[in-house]
Amino acid sequence: MIQMRREFPRAMLLICVAWMPLCVRPVHGAEDHRRPNVILLMADDLGYGDVGYLGNKDVRTPVLDEMASEGVLFDHFYAAASVCSPTRASVLTGRTPNRSGVFSWGWSLRPEEITVAEILKDAGYATGHFGKWHLGSVAAGSATSPGAQGFEDWASSPNFFENDPPLSRKGKVIHPTGEGSQVTVDLTLEFVEAAVKQQRPFLAVVWFGSPHLPHEALDADREPYQKLPERTQHYYGEITAMDRAIGKLRARLRELDAADDTLLWFTSDNGATTPGSSGPFKGKKGALWDGGIRVPSVLEWPSKFPEARRVSVASSSVDILPTVLAAAGVKHPDAARPLDGESLLQFCESPKAAVDDDDAAGAPTKPSRAKPLGFWTYPQSGKPVRSGELLNEIEKAGAVIATGAGPLLTADETAAFAKKYPTDHFPGHAAWVDGRYKLHRIAREQGAPILHLFDLANDPEETTDLATSRREQVERMAEALEAWQLSVIKGLNGEDYR
Repeated sequence: MIQMRREFPRAMLLICVAWMPLCVRPVHGAEDHRRPNVILLMADDLGYGDVGYLGNKDVRTPVLDEMASEGVLFDHFYAAASVCSPTRASVLTGRTPNRSGVFSWGWSLRPEEITVAEILKDAGYATGHFGKWHLGSVAAGSATSPGAQGFEDWASSPNFFENDPPLSRKGKVIHPTGEGSQVTVDLTLEFVEAAVKQQRPFLAVVWFGSPHLPHEALDADREPYQKLPERTQHYYGEITAMDRAIGKLRARLRELDAADDTLLWFTSDNGATTPGSSGPFKGKKGALWDGGIRVPSVLEWPSKFPEARRVSVASSSVDILPTVLAAAGVKHPDAARPLDGESLLQFCESPKAAVDDDDAAGAPTKPSRAKPLGFWTYPQSGKPVRSGELLNEIEKAGAVIATGAGPLLTADETAAFAKKYPTDHFPGHAAWVDGRYKLHRIAREQGAPILHLFDLANDPEETTDLATSRREQVERMAEALEAWQLSVIKGLNGEDYR
């Protein structure tokens, strides 16, 4: 039952949650729906220009290149935020991360959120998380651990990791050895093989620690890049190792006769850092220019999409949950809760209809999606999450939970979740992508916000500001963006959980 174990101080939440199992069921007419397995792969700090299939001539990513040539390639895909933890929250919830209070790196996901793992678990799926968590504690008994967010099995790190990574296996620290991405995939395969043996559909969320700094590639993975600077050797070496690990995962799925019925989705949590590449786009990690949020994304589901296709509709990590639920034939248990994403299956099925087509005045003549995409960097600092120290503390304490104790929150989490935010002004940098156009709204301490408008179809580098020449469109998009921001703040303040 979704989150009945969460003893969070909102009585109405508990009453509503008790009815959720009645709503988590296959959609009408889908009793015979063949539910796919789902594997969600995410790289850490991989930029748009850091894979071969998007034009990088130096890096070796043969597995991802093959996936892009055989599966569904999203060529206009965004991370929901320009840093890691918020994007991860969006994947699990289908909601822009500020709604759940995950403003920046190191913030915890609120227990009231309903995750894709909880929904699919209630629908009969085996659920597992492997690799980087960065959405709360990985201690036994924590209300913000993977286990408290719907994952039956998990081997997770509080933050990024390198080789021989210590991990929390359901609250008990383990010490696997090997290259970091390979360790993550090996643990994933243990889970996958058990689910296949039990004839259960499965959800595996696999979040790699690469190619996040400090970039410590194996010598063999650095070898192809010896002519490049040492830092780049390590960076590309980590990407190649991750690519190889994904290849092992795909090969084992074929051996298990599970590949055809597995929806396998790869993306990254934000744009590149140095020495990574943003491709042709402006900005890097931490910025809402396309270079900070536009990322590689490719999906394969052989039984559903046996031929390669390219989807050019603007899409985002907030779309992952709705797409997965649609693929599984499962409804979200809270129909009233605002989601910022929508299913992308229709675009995958008819990719030619997914290309934006706006008229000369900027009004979409063929809307590419029902919901424009909003991004908002709220001015809240990141929070340090030191994996080694935290795992040492867990190991010393053991995995014992006091008898009768409910899911626990730290003092910092309790304070963060209780804070209320003003609804009369919207600080920080926000952006609104509607069709081919992108509006930037940059708040100032005094005076009206600064507005910039770009035509991404003709100006993907965001160099030619159209705000002065297209005032009516700017006003229309700014009004829509600010209405969305108000909705986000109301949700952040608890209205979505009533």
